Amino acid sequence: MTHKILLSLAAVISLIAAAAIFSNKTYEVERVINAPPEKVWAVLMDTASYKNWNPVFIKVDGTYAAGSSVTNTFQDPSGKLYDLTNKVIAFVPNKQLRQKGGYTGMLTFDHQWLLEPIAGGTRVRQFEVDRGLFVWFWDDSWIIPKYTEVLQALDQEVIARN
Repeated sequence: MTHKILLSLAAVISLIAAAAIFSNKTYEVERVINAPPEKVWAVLMDTASYKNWNPVFIKVDGTYAAGSSVTNTFQDPSGKLYDLTNKVIAFVPNKQLRQKGGYTGMLTFDHQWLLEPIAGGTRVRQFEVDRGLFVWFWDDSWIIPKYTEVLQALDQEVIARN
């Protein structure tokens, strides 16, 4: 009897672990900004000014560079602030900034800024994949609207600087 209970418990734990590893949610927004990638990148790399224009990522401690660790302070729609420490895993000037962080199994994020030159400007994408058990319970309905707002604000900031 004890053996069956232990096997059942092991099966449940295995299912939860598998779900934590394979559960994910993906978010993607994009906008065309009427400026070359270098101008857009310059605004994204000027992290000291985020508090002036970025409605979600309001502070960055550290320097964006391949392999560096940075702490991003983000603000949810209620105004609550969260600090997320992450590692920059891809840094290609004027093209890509990719950061990963979180707690494996609970909630991890893989967030990217992707810039693509196109006729008349730059296609800017924010692309993120969140994984872990927490994605089942977290109200993420605000992410797409807020990331869209970030791209609008980025567009306005690029315009204001030119």
